[in-house]
Amino acid sequence: MRYKNLVLEKIKESGSITDISLTKGIAKDGYILHEGIINKSLLDLEIMGLINVTWLNKNTRRIEIVPNKNEEDHVELENKKSLENDYEASFPAAKSDV
Repeated sequence: MRYKNLVLEKIKESGSITDISLTKGIAKDGYILHEGIINKSLLDLEIMGLINVTWLNKNTRRIEIVPNKNEEDHVELENKKSLENDYEASFPAAKSDV
C-alpha cells in the first residue's frame, strides 16, 4: 500500500485529526512510518487538494479532509443557470440576414 493512501484512509476515518493522533493511529494499525514520510505524504495530499493542514500550536497540526467540490449545492446551480439566462436575455435578439 502506498504511504499516501495509508495516511489518507486514516484521515478519512476521523474526518479531522491531529498529526500526533495520525502517527499513533498508523502505528496502532501496525505500520511504522518515519516522520519525514508522513510529512511528505501530507504535503502531497494537500497539493492534490484532498486535505487541509493548519497549525494549532507550535508543535501540533490539524489535518482535515477537503469536502468534495463535485457535490455542488442545487440552489447554487439554479442561481448560476438563472444568472446565465438573465445575461443572455439582456441582449436584443440578433437578426440574421439570410
